[in-house]
Amino acid sequence: MSLKKHYLIFVAACLIAAFLASEFRSSLNFSTAQTYDQTYDGVESSRNADGSYTVKAHVSSITWEDALRVIAEDNAQAGREMSREIRENAIERAENGNPMFGRTRGVLSGIVNQVTSGSIIVTAVTALGSITGSDNLGIMILIVLGALGMFLFWFLIQNVFPVVIRRVFLEGMIYDRVTPQRFLFLLRVKKWLKASWTMFVKYIYYTLWSLTIVGIAVKRYSYFLVPYITAENPDLTARQTITLSRNMMQGHKWECFVFELSFLGWELLGALTMGLFNILYTNPYKVAAFTRYYARLRAEAIERHIPGSEFLYDTWLYEKAESYVIAAKYADVLKVMEAPEDAEEKLAGWRGFLARNFGILLLRREQERKFEKHQAELVSVYSLTDDVRREAYPVRLYPIPEEERRKLVQSVNYMRHYSIWSLITIFLGMSVFGWLWEVGMHLFSYGEFVNRGSLHGPWLPIYGSGAVLILTVLNRFRKNPALEFGMTVVLCGVLEYMTSLVMEIATGGKKWWDYSGYFLNLNGRICAEGLLMFGIGGLAIVYAIAPMIDDMVDRLNEKKVKAVCTALMVLFLADAVYSQIHPNEGRGVTDIEASFLSPHPGNENSPGGGATV
Repeated sequence: MSLKKHYLIFVAACLIAAFLASEFRSSLNFSTAQTYDQTYDGVESSRNADGSYTVKAHVSSITWEDALRVIAEDNAQAGREMSREIRENAIERAENGNPMFGRTRGVLSGIVNQVTSGSIIVTAVTALGSITGSDNLGIMILIVLGALGMFLFWFLIQNVFPVVIRRVFLEGMIYDRVTPQRFLFLLRVKKWLKASWTMFVKYIYYTLWSLTIVGIAVKRYSYFLVPYITAENPDLTARQTITLSRNMMQGHKWECFVFELSFLGWELLGALTMGLFNILYTNPYKVAAFTRYYARLRAEAIERHIPGSEFLYDTWLYEKAESYVIAAKYADVLKVMEAPEDAEEKLAGWRGFLARNFGILLLRREQERKFEKHQAELVSVYSLTDDVRREAYPVRLYPIPEEERRKLVQSVNYMRHYSIWSLITIFLGMSVFGWLWEVGMHLFSYGEFVNRGSLHGPWLPIYGSGAVLILTVLNRFRKNPALEFGMTVVLCGVLEYMTSLVMEIATGGKKWWDYSGYFLNLNGRICAEGLLMFGIGGLAIVYAIAPMIDDMVDRLNEKKVKAVCTALMVLFLADAVYSQIHPNEGRGVTDIEASFLSPHPGNENSPGGGATV
């Protein structure tokens, strides 16, 4: 029943644990057949008369260990030459393969090239070698730093993640909603380090006991409940937690072993599907079942007054709080939830349709202002409404106070309606900002001023259009920043792709921007880097920039705002009509292919000067 209610988040929890190699690692067997881009079987190097090196690399596969071995056996120069050759081969194969995975332009391409060629390691070793005066000492320092980093990752992430997912499963036993925010439970109660230490001590104890034949089996079940106890009360010391687990498991070790054996059939199905069935069903089903098993042993321990059981005081994981208990802790939330929404009822007809679905108001009256204020208050307590309805775990009732959940830019009322004049101001403002951004980037990269875009005026309407569409079309997603980000990426991707296609068709095949060569691009019209920036920029617009512009417009004289907006829109439309007949084109705007063939002087590593809107 628990798995059925929370299937997606339970599967996600176990899948993340598998990817982190925290638990269920064998479930990813189906993915081990994947291949990687490059590397080498061996490398031959010879020193030339001028002191340079000629390197012949037999390319087939490479790892960071290989790059370090080359440097240790020869020197850093040989490693650099080998890394450069491998990177060039990777770029060449990408150009001859699927153009979507370009390797010649953009930040992502550079990162992929650095990692897959091993040059990131070569660069780090060379830098350390130049400081220490020895390449081998540089390698040793890098190995020590790498080992320390791996230990910290294990201690802070892999080691403690079993506790994180047990908390998610515990809250899912009786509650209908468990949000992804609950993965941060330990951070909210500021007990992440303490839980990490508890699990570390348990690991040391079990490792030492594993040196004995009996200890391997017996102590596995003695410490079986440690992650569950820590998930319920992470404030216990490591010794208290381990001792309580041992006491609770007395008389239950064989029972727990038999219970584990009952999942053997499911495990076999997982093995036959190379771990896929385990990911989709067995792993979350097994954790959910053992979570219930822990709940039974916990109830028994409390009934028998086992020493330490008094610390298992998170009652609301196992029963829902009465309404009066909730009311005492959530009075502010109840007040907001119960407040009338008179303004919404009066927004009927097409005005109500525009306001509710697109966040647009032609006129902003006092009633609408009150409604917007009420919406802002709802957003501030939005994450707590499920607690009040007893559909989610009541965080305010937890014995260790949780840090208050904060929404992005809570001080700004982003759940507002925008007037037509505010939207025009935002459109023009973001269009001018886009033009300044494009012109500035081109000036910085190539040292020359170019009027970017197809229009002649200082504006790029795709930026303004994107901002307005994000505020209106995605109006209903504002309460959820993560969903807002995803939908912004999709919306801006469609907008940019279609704009590129329509402009190319309308101007006889001229390209106004081209992302060919960028890693993860689609026909050169959109790319992953651009969409990521659109997503981040969209969040800034929705939660900060647009509300501030709207407040500014609201403070100004309405007649003056209308006059200025009308004049600027007339100029913009006149420019748009004129540019249809005489588009702005030429060097740095539409000479995409020429730029690729002839890199700009002074920036010889750059593949071109194509527009990136």
